[in-house]
Amino acid sequence: MEKLAVKFNKEIMPKLKAELGLKNNFEVPRITKVVISSGVGDYKEDKGGIAKIAGELTKITGQKTKMNTSKIAISAFKLRIGQPVGLTVTLRGNRMYDFIDKLVNITLPRVRDFRGLKISAFDNKGNYSIGIRDYTIFPEVKYEDVTIVFGLGIYLNIKAKNADDAKALLLALGFPFEKGKK
Repeated sequence: MEKLAVKFNKEIMPKLKAELGLKNNFEVPRITKVVISSGVGDYKEDKGGIAKIAGELTKITGQKTKMNTSKIAISAFKLRIGQPVGLTVTLRGNRMYDFIDKLVNITLPRVRDFRGLKISAFDNKGNYSIGIRDYTIFPEVKYEDVTIVFGLGIYLNIKAKNADDAKALLLALGFPFEKGKK
């Protein structure tokens, strides 16, 4: 099976260039980075819970996670300055394309009652966001080792002129969108 990065440069980019009527390869929409993030929720004071979530995210992405801490204290949420609030991984280059390939071809088909990704998740600039409630759909996760179930957000930063060009890129990459909706 050909790597997605090579396939993008050989097949998808020329196809998109012709389809969108672009003159230059640098005008073709492309994904610049993928950000995977998860909140720690009730585990903000539990070092073992945060370490477990960080370890699972590291297994899924193949890259070490970055811990995000609170910058201000909010008494209503029992949050103090410097407490962990989330974990983030930013993927670029070959790891990004490998993650996208795994997400589209392996992970999303494993989602129960999956009817496609929402088209309304594009923002004005063409970036796309996916929310996953249960991280156990990834193939790296062993069900017998799961003690904490958490969700994660996947944010695709796309360099495109508008959301329609970004949608054309994701369709060419094989993203399964909802049928019958525009």
